[in-house]
Amino acid sequence: MNRTYGGQTMFGPLRRVLVRRPDAAFGEADPARWHYTAQPDLARAQAEHDALAATLRAAGAEVIFHDEAQPDRADAIFVFDPALITDCGAIILRMGKELRQGEEQAMARRLDALGVPIVATLDGDALAEGGDLLWLDEGTLAVGIGFRTNREGVRQLQEALPNVAVLPFELPYHTGPEACLHLLSLISIVDERLAAAYPPLMPVPFWQELRQRGFRLVEVPEAEFGTMGPNVLALGPGQCLMLEGNPTTKRRLEEAGCEVLTYRGEELSLKAEGGATCLTRPILRG
Repeated sequence: MNRTYGGQTMFGPLRRVLVRRPDAAFGEADPARWHYTAQPDLARAQAEHDALAATLRAAGAEVIFHDEAQPDRADAIFVFDPALITDCGAIILRMGKELRQGEEQAMARRLDALGVPIVATLDGDALAEGGDLLWLDEGTLAVGIGFRTNREGVRQLQEALPNVAVLPFELPYHTGPEACLHLLSLISIVDERLAAAYPPLMPVPFWQELRQRGFRLVEVPEAEFGTMGPNVLALGPGQCLMLEGNPTTKRRLEEAGCEVLTYRGEELSLKAEGGATCLTRPILRG
């Protein structure tokens, strides 16, 4: 029987992907409240999102929409964060950003409707967001510990994944609790042991783990860290999608053997702190 979900990988061929088109909650977002750089223009954001979805389809992915109404949840367009997809089904997370709490239940309902089993749900004091969760390989999940993910979240993830090594790494304070610094703000795996990365903010033990595993790092320059140069979505091994306006990172990825596509994200990404990875929730890879 053909699989419809799974893939404990960051770079396996993207077969099915969930997205959420920007709605009024995003267009009316107060920048100060949501930590955006400016209020998004909804019509332009929707046009950017439509183009992004078309690029995903052209790359061979089935694009599925998560369209349940979520009033006053501007960040709900960042569908990567409320859940983790495993080969056994979905783990519903518990968001560290209080304004986002409640997205998890809406995500669980959508995944259930798509036939993705819910194998675990974080609860109690656990916090974890998808942006802090990185599959190093099919049996190893790296977890960033910071303002959005805590050690109780790690413990419950390990409990839900008994056959997976869950490796926690502490993230730096950087610009503080209101900003979004996920582990995936610093790295995206784009092929077998190949990643776009910003080493200056990496935890030393995490960098050492990558070196020990033989990863090649395509380094993102400082000038492109703020424009989400490290936030790259693998469409398949060595095939990447990233925010336009990061020419040095793009060139370095191409020199490393990757095919690199770009998308326009002035409203979706630059104003709202979320790149191609954040805007997509892979449901099936491989």
